[in-house]
Amino acid sequence: MYIHRTVARTVGPRRSFGGGLKVWMTCDSLFTDRKGGGQPMELLKERIRKDGKVKGTDVLKVDSFLNHQMDVELFAEIGKEFKRRFADCDVNKILTIEASGIGIACITAQFFHCPVIFAKKNQTKNIAGEVYTSQVESFTHGKVYDIIVSKEFLGKGDKVLVIDDFLAKGKALDGLTTLIRGQKLPIFSGNGLPHDKLAAQIVRQASLGADSDENFAIVFAAMGVKYDVAEFFRKTFEESGVSEHVTMFVNLANDPVVERLITPRMALTAAEYLAFDLGMHVLVILTDITNYAEALREVSAARKEVPGRRGYPGYLYTDLASIYERAGRKKGYDGSITMIPILTMPEEDKTHPIPDLTGYITEGQIILSRELYRKGIQPPIDVLPSLSRLKDKGIGEGKTREDHADTMNQLFSAYAEGKEALELVAILGEAALSETDLKYAQFSQAFEKQYVSQGYNTDRTIEETLDIGWKLLEMLPRSELKRIKDKYIEKYLGK
Repeated sequence: MYIHRTVARTVGPRRSFGGGLKVWMTCDSLFTDRKGGGQPMELLKERIRKDGKVKGTDVLKVDSFLNHQMDVELFAEIGKEFKRRFADCDVNKILTIEASGIGIACITAQFFHCPVIFAKKNQTKNIAGEVYTSQVESFTHGKVYDIIVSKEFLGKGDKVLVIDDFLAKGKALDGLTTLIRGQKLPIFSGNGLPHDKLAAQIVRQASLGADSDENFAIVFAAMGVKYDVAEFFRKTFEESGVSEHVTMFVNLANDPVVERLITPRMALTAAEYLAFDLGMHVLVILTDITNYAEALREVSAARKEVPGRRGYPGYLYTDLASIYERAGRKKGYDGSITMIPILTMPEEDKTHPIPDLTGYITEGQIILSRELYRKGIQPPIDVLPSLSRLKDKGIGEGKTREDHADTMNQLFSAYAEGKEALELVAILGEAALSETDLKYAQFSQAFEKQYVSQGYNTDRTIEETLDIGWKLLEMLPRSELKRIKDKYIEKYLGK
């Protein structure tokens, strides 16, 4: 077993890169005072309250003073505050990304008496020679950009203050099985299904979607995995830029079995320290619980304990509960532990002891479908048997969007009817179906391709997912939308 440990980043850390390049990062940091005090912080707060506009539930628009129309006097006060907070850092260059951050960066540079470098989102003829490259996601535009900075302007010995422009709120995992902070929501998979890709996607997107004013970390534990699987996760985290948020515990398939039993407990001990001692919100990924249970069976047999169902020890339920029940929140503490255990169901049997007992302990499940996998749906989530028992506590007005619950219920119902209609088509042919049934059948197919199939690299917001749902519901007669309030139909249908 080996442990890869990193420290989750808070606002305004110092980072060292190869060649002696020092970087201080700041984004929304005027709300978290590094040295105490700060009148510009209050000025900015008041300006947001006065002129900021909320778009949907995810975006705070400040284009009246930040990026479309710029308040230079406010920028000057912000620049003074950055100088105050980073006066001891000997900053000699300021780095930003085109285009919204350039205004604040330029004004701030006047107080540091240093040049501004802005990373370009597109390769141009003017950039020649060696360059630094990275990928960043624009929350506003919903795109991932390849950003470029010439190595001519950043080099050994430079001390760089990185300034980004503003605020974006966190993102959700899914519109139908919404994951709630502090919940334990397992993924039920089968051999050969892409649960590893889904787990890596969750780690990438959850960490990148965290609000900057909350400390966020990920604890990843792999039990009995092959070396190539462990390398896949490690490389994915490094390449996506989230490795600094991740603590990894890895038990390889050729490692001792007894280590397999302590790996998840070591990971959860680290998670509890981060959550309840440091006040962080921690996402724990455990893969593969089936390997853990097999190891438990092997150790139990070696001890000559009386076997229970399918040879597993009689205390399997209690043992699994001792792991799963460590997720949640503690009264009086700011942090939380959210857990996603992944298990491969032997012979894809949901009644097998491991998924069966897991389902009793956890608050729902996400089930991967081999049928959808063959159709090319990515990720192949079987929507109908998947559920989140706590989703109602985390959706609706003030949390996601007012129409979320109604839209979700209608989509579930329509998809189920569409699946039944497709079964009838296979038996009787399309001629035997009514016009409405045919529309449901078409809806079902479109739902899988457009709503369920997101891809492993696309990061959709909840609002975007809900809008896709409304677009799909336009395929059905309005009279069939019986699970949605009229006011939401009037507001969102066909917008």
